[in-house]
Amino acid sequence: MPPMSTRAFQITGRAGASAHILCVTGPITHSTAPALQEAVRAVTASTSLIIDLSEVPSVDSMAIGALVRAYVFCSKSGRKLMLVGMNHRVRNVLHLTGVDSLFDTYASIPEAESALD
Repeated sequence: MPPMSTRAFQITGRAGASAHILCVTGPITHSTAPALQEAVRAVTASTSLIIDLSEVPSVDSMAIGALVRAYVFCSKSGRKLMLVGMNHRVRNVLHLTGVDSLFDTYASIPEAESALD
C-alpha cells in the first residue's frame, strides 16, 4: 500500500463561474473537520457550493459528520452542494456509511459547474 500523504490541512475558497469553490487539501479528521464546517458556514455569496476533495487522501467519521452538516446547512439555506474529485478511499467511506446518496458528485470542477448551467 502506498504511504498516505502528510500534506498539511488547508482550505482555500474562491468564486467559480457559477458557484463558490472550497478546495480542501490534506486529510479531514477529528481535528480538521471543524475548520471545514466553519468554511462552509462562511460562504454567503453564492447559491451553489462545490467542495473540491481531489487533494484529500482520507476522511474519518468526523469528516463524514462535517460533510453531512454541510449538506444540511446548504439545504436549509437553499444552496446546492456538490463534491468533486473524490478518490476511491473517500468515495468508499461515504458509500459504507450510507451518506453518498446525499451528495451530487463529479469528477472535476468544470463538470460540476456545467451541471449548474
